[in-house]
Amino acid sequence: MTSVRIYRPSKTAMQSGRAHLRRWVLEVEPGAPTIIDPLMGWTGSVDTAGQIRLSFDTKEDAVAFAERNGLAYQAIEPKERTIRIKNYADNFAFNRVR
Repeated sequence: MTSVRIYRPSKTAMQSGRAHLRRWVLEVEPGAPTIIDPLMGWTGSVDTAGQIRLSFDTKEDAVAFAERNGLAYQAIEPKERTIRIKNYADNFAFNRVR
């Protein structure tokens, strides 16, 4: 039985916006080790299923797809970021703790 991971990808360090972060990804876990080509140094594998990456609008859609196709899945909940609202004027407040 093929095992898959279902997760919502996080923003990379090279992105400034938050577009496409609401989508869920279903990714097949690698089933075979990677092989390094001795001549060119490229990394390869005999497992072509590891290249599959599907996108879904909701987590429920991804889970339903995995169950419908008989895939063992692991759903990973994303860690939500905490936003601290800061004002520039707070830098000069009299009650500021140093």
